[in-house]
Amino acid sequence: MRMRMLRLFVGAIVLAAVVVFAVSSTFVSDYGRVLLLCAYMLVGGSLRSRLDQQNRTSLDTVILVAVYPLAGPAAAVVVSAANSLVQRRGIPLMKRAFNGAQFVLSAAVGGLVYDLAGGPVGAPILESPQRMVLAGTLACLATLVVNALLMSTVLLLDQGVSPLKSMRYAAAPTLLPLLGYGCLGLLLAVVWIGGMGFAAGLLILVPLVVARWALSQYEAEKQAQAATMRAFIEVVEAKDLYTRGHSERVSAGVGLLGKHLQLSADRQTALQHAGLLHDVGKVGVPTSIIRKPGRLDDSEMNAIRLHPARGVELIGNIPFLEEVKSAVLHHHEKYDGTGYPAGLSRENIPYFARIIGIVDAFDCLTSTRSYRPARSVDETLAILVQDKTTHFDPELVDAFVEVIRSQGWKAAAADQPAPDGSVQAIDHDDLSLGSSGGASGSAAGPV
Repeated sequence: MRMRMLRLFVGAIVLAAVVVFAVSSTFVSDYGRVLLLCAYMLVGGSLRSRLDQQNRTSLDTVILVAVYPLAGPAAAVVVSAANSLVQRRGIPLMKRAFNGAQFVLSAAVGGLVYDLAGGPVGAPILESPQRMVLAGTLACLATLVVNALLMSTVLLLDQGVSPLKSMRYAAAPTLLPLLGYGCLGLLLAVVWIGGMGFAAGLLILVPLVVARWALSQYEAEKQAQAATMRAFIEVVEAKDLYTRGHSERVSAGVGLLGKHLQLSADRQTALQHAGLLHDVGKVGVPTSIIRKPGRLDDSEMNAIRLHPARGVELIGNIPFLEEVKSAVLHHHEKYDGTGYPAGLSRENIPYFARIIGIVDAFDCLTSTRSYRPARSVDETLAILVQDKTTHFDPELVDAFVEVIRSQGWKAAAADQPAPDGSVQAIDHDDLSLGSSGGASGSAAGPV
């Protein structure tokens, strides 16, 4: 049923776009300029790059917004249709048709807004630049809103994603960057009408393409950094079948909580790096201790307790991980001051370390260990709530519980070895009070 509704919706959108294109083409007069702008749209639409980790964009927004003052709203609809010819390879036909129709309809609404706002076309833009900027900005905003509404409707019909969630995670992050692209389009129009003509596109777009190329190199560097971090983690997790994927899940978990807390993009990235690398220091812990089929004595537990400091030693000379060090070092501190390595308490514990401590314990408790089966998500959340103010920051626990209740949690894979009930051991991440157990003696932390 949902697929049928999706096909009907896409069919209606495509039909509407065809009608709008046919009507608009009858109002175009300067075909020479429109053909030049179509050529720019073909080039601009094919040059795609990332705005962030999830979203990609091209120069089509720059070209489209420039067309409104250069040739008028009707010409913008015609030029927008050229963008459908340069979509990425491998896209299914229905999605390809929707993408093209979506851009045409967005351009049509933007053109209507530009006209209603009194936007000038042609030479008059030099006489009324303020009006052009206002009308052009409103038109750009209108195209983005229509694009977002159509996209969220498709996601609702295809995947059941709520429109609010689509707007928040897909449309909102691209709003300001694309509005900025629209301003470049208005600048392109002014330079074109001011005397540069067709060459104005080269003056405006070539530096932008070069800047985007530089950003793509930065993106490639970040991917190399991520590969380096995962190499660290693979070495650590090769020591213990029971902890395979733990660091990746912690990174994903702190990412969910970071988004809920509305951290900035840079802070979000740093937090996820810290989650991925929080246990990297275990590479320096003897495998015999990690795999010991029994409870660790105090000397062995103290060797485990060194892993945060060893982790900082490993990443200490890597500049891009500078912000991550304090989180790695202090992720086993406890809110009441009984953790390690420094016995910090409350807000003295670094913010990222408090976040990681919660997700670290949560993933451990919902994963199978050699001495116990995995606990359920509900049971583990109850344990976290029980231990807030003693082990964990109460406000962050409440936020994490809300995130997991609303978004769910993908627990560790069930292909781990079955637990051995005769083994008496406690993982260093089993931090809960009460029934979960913990290290004894000096291994329990400073007093």
